[in-house]
Amino acid sequence: MSGPPDQEAGLSVGAVAQRLGVAASTLRTWDRRYGIGPSRRSAGSHRRYAPADIVRLETMQRMILAGAPPAEAARVAVGGEPGEAPAPRAHGAGGNRVPVGGAAAESGAMSAEVRGLARAAMALDAPAMARTVRAALERDGVVRAWEGLFVPVLDGIGRKHAATGDCVDVEHLLSTVLLGRLAEVPPPARPLNARPVLLACAPEEQHSLPVHALAAALAEAGIAVRLLGARVPAPALAAAIRRTGPGAVFVWSRIAETGDPGWLDGLPRARPAVPLVVGGPGWARDRLPAAARVVATLSEAVTELGSAYGPS
Repeated sequence: MSGPPDQEAGLSVGAVAQRLGVAASTLRTWDRRYGIGPSRRSAGSHRRYAPADIVRLETMQRMILAGAPPAEAARVAVGGEPGEAPAPRAHGAGGNRVPVGGAAAESGAMSAEVRGLARAAMALDAPAMARTVRAALERDGVVRAWEGLFVPVLDGIGRKHAATGDCVDVEHLLSTVLLGRLAEVPPPARPLNARPVLLACAPEEQHSLPVHALAAALAEAGIAVRLLGARVPAPALAAAIRRTGPGAVFVWSRIAETGDPGWLDGLPRARPAVPLVVGGPGWARDRLPAAARVVATLSEAVTELGSAYGPS
């Protein structure tokens, strides 16, 4: 039987964003960068997501929340093997196209750099790691270096540890190097936001490296932040919100043991409301407050928080 006309035509970007719990801008970014977008058009030529499109998006989202880099998650979601680039997809007349050759060449160069950083990490060669990390940050910026270089290396080390129980020293030293280089990103001299963005880890959450990366990425984008770091008790975050009057609040949880969101509803309520953004695979997503926005990658977090501040 035929469904209602809107279902036959597919879902809009706003409807799919609400269904997945992500920002509409995130879906547009995934479409532009990875070719995972709507494949149907309505009678008015508006692009719409078909059921198969939504299945691919859900697959990509699950992999990202499990720790996979977005590009790798996209490859698997479109039916490719890990490490195989997704095929470029045209968006029709006047639409954007993936540049032929450019993405593949860039991916090859980045893969070589990933292997080089991984070798330096396994050798515990801190000076070599520091040189590679600093060069990537200066050349590509925080977001691109994080998602294209640092996360793949950290992910590989994590898989090796899960398989062998080894490499704890490797991960700790690489994390220390990354923290040092990320701290070199200077705060904006004239921030774009009048009220800072407040960044914190959930209570008892010790994996704070992604939050430091977010602080550096926001600083690079001209956004002032206040970084509270790891294991921030709920009362301490509430006190910081009252003291700073932030433009937005971001809370990170990597593991399920720190992802109970029940305490988030107890954070101070302000007028106007302070946007709450959460990230990390630890959160119990079905119990998050309705007002909380979920981001899956560093680039999404920067986009979401950057749109939340009030101009100075």
